[in-house]
Amino acid sequence: MRAIYHKYILQFKQASGTSRGILKIKETYFLKLVDGEKTGVGECAVFKGLSVDDRPDYEEKLQWLCTNINKGFNELLNELLEFPSIQFGLEQAVLSLEKPNLFELFPSKFTQSKDAISINGLIWMGSESFMKQQIKEKIEAGFSTIKMKIGAINFDAEISLLKSIRKEFSSKEIELRVDANGAFSPSEALEKLKKLSEFKIHSIEQPIQQGQLHQMAELCLKTPVPIALDEELIGVLGVTNKQKLLQTINPQYIILKPTLVGGFKGSEEWLNLAEKHQIKWWITSALESNIGLNAIAQWTYTLNNKMPQGLGTGGLFTNNFESPLEVKRGHLHYNNTKKWKFNLF
Repeated sequence: MRAIYHKYILQFKQASGTSRGILKIKETYFLKLVDGEKTGVGECAVFKGLSVDDRPDYEEKLQWLCTNINKGFNELLNELLEFPSIQFGLEQAVLSLEKPNLFELFPSKFTQSKDAISINGLIWMGSESFMKQQIKEKIEAGFSTIKMKIGAINFDAEISLLKSIRKEFSSKEIELRVDANGAFSPSEALEKLKKLSEFKIHSIEQPIQQGQLHQMAELCLKTPVPIALDEELIGVLGVTNKQKLLQTINPQYIILKPTLVGGFKGSEEWLNLAEKHQIKWWITSALESNIGLNAIAQWTYTLNNKMPQGLGTGGLFTNNFESPLEVKRGHLHYNNTKKWKFNLF
């Protein structure tokens, strides 16, 4: 078997704001396996500034994988433990290699166009008017769950946005999720959560920065708004450490981004522990191209979680690859009449 990789720069349609700054481009890598007549493709979507594997030796490790591709699969995954996005790319490529259809990794009613996945509509940070415009568009597009990134503009302005939604739509009509990306300080977080609770918020992602385990545990104990851990899970390696983190913090939810937590295998470790500790969860993409998003969506469907998932990022880029993935009325569909257009290799 042979392996090669290819770097690719995704271009955002419009600069997208997060609490880490404005994103204009997104770097990603594709891994191709060739075994006789068979080929397999996976995406290693390193996330600059967030991935634990955002390191100077990233491409060196990809090259190491290509050189050592004939080692055992589990041995390779173990060697790549500190490179979760490469682990995930390898998992995808191996699955792809084994399947008759390059991009149908988990055949199901979803890939047969007979069922869809409920997703949230994502509201990017920006000016108050820009965020208002996005909210209006998402509601008109049929989303019943909206996730709003907060922490970049004035908190009072964000509160007024939430208030304006709740004036028009009750919590039964529109579910509101907020994502602080660690923007609150531990000293102010509880007061801000109390203010947010007035708007019947479904959950808040990562109110304070990761790594403050005891402060986060205290928040989860006292919070009037359910807390979802997101960045907190990144870089936590091994089942023992994962269990310790969940037992210490005891969050209401965890959010799994396969690219950032070690692909399907790493995510399933978190899922099993969450179920054991009666912690709810959902799955989110992390700005992959349609190749990675497709793998995450197909796998997510097999988990049979009816909550809205975070899989609506496929339309963000000008140079994404044409795929059967479509967002309609707040759901992600796999349209079998549409063909893949992926010709990088």
